[in-house]
Amino acid sequence: MKKLINQVDNVVDEMLEGMVAAYPQYVKRLEGLEVLVRAGGSQGKVALVSGGGSGHEPAHGGFVGKGMLDGAVAGAVFTSPTPDQVFEAIKAANGGKGVLLVIKNYTGDVMNFEMAADMAADEGIEVAQVVVADDVAVENSTWTTGRRGIAGTIFVHKLAGACAEAGGDLAEVKRIAEKVIANVRSMGMAVDACTVPAAGKPSFDLADDEIEIGIGIHGEPGVNREKIGTVNDISDKLLDKILAEGIYNSGDEVAVLVNGMGGTPLMELMIANKHVHDVLAGKGIKIAKTIVGNYMTSLDMEGFSITLLKVDDELKKLLNAPADTPAFVQV
Repeated sequence: MKKLINQVDNVVDEMLEGMVAAYPQYVKRLEGLEVLVRAGGSQGKVALVSGGGSGHEPAHGGFVGKGMLDGAVAGAVFTSPTPDQVFEAIKAANGGKGVLLVIKNYTGDVMNFEMAADMAADEGIEVAQVVVADDVAVENSTWTTGRRGIAGTIFVHKLAGACAEAGGDLAEVKRIAEKVIANVRSMGMAVDACTVPAAGKPSFDLADDEIEIGIGIHGEPGVNREKIGTVNDISDKLLDKILAEGIYNSGDEVAVLVNGMGGTPLMELMIANKHVHDVLAGKGIKIAKTIVGNYMTSLDMEGFSITLLKVDDELKKLLNAPADTPAFVQV
């Protein structure tokens, strides 16, 4: 295993310290905890808290800042944070207007975030929650009951965060988050697996001419292994499954996220994005906004995912609202 780390047991701690050192204007760390919150606090608005296992960087700490998250909780690599950690994040992020928890649909995350919400409620903090389940590859998995939450979570952070920043109350911010969840779908693939530092070996093996279609973000293999084709062919397979959901039709407008899994060159992501644009144009689907890059990764996995979000005027306004975070800046 080749990893640019010091000690396996210290990777999350040192990563968080490095983020704070790089972006002190955005984030601060709660002492003794794997929690990042806004450096300037979040008074007078609904707070958004998200998180999950580490290894998905820049998610989730990279999205703490104006227009997106108020707190991010980092578990061990690909491991849910504990309820106590999430509870401390809720308390620290709470600005007096309530807290919305944005949870990816993985069994450990859902259970631990819900326990933390109960703990916060006992302290008199108003907490609501939403669960993102945008992955069309599988209906259930060893990690989930129901669909997995993957890169579509970034759109929930962005649009619900914009609503909170604009002064929406907790019920309104939750409504926007649920509207995004209802209209967002994703699917991913891998050319090569990731290596979890503690495991020391790839999470699955692929021959030089093989790819995995339908991978998750925790190093789990996909639903289909096949010979590698062109990026256009691969993108078609992902798009076909997404479009088969029946919620994206001619005349609709969508936001597109072509998300790198951590080890894919930007050149290749841009080539995939070109084909996504061509296919959607051919189907009469308009593109309101495009985002390309590494946003919800799986360590050093080579591959990408495609996410579509159907938008109307309300969602477009929030999509285009300003944001200022370490990993997402929009003026």
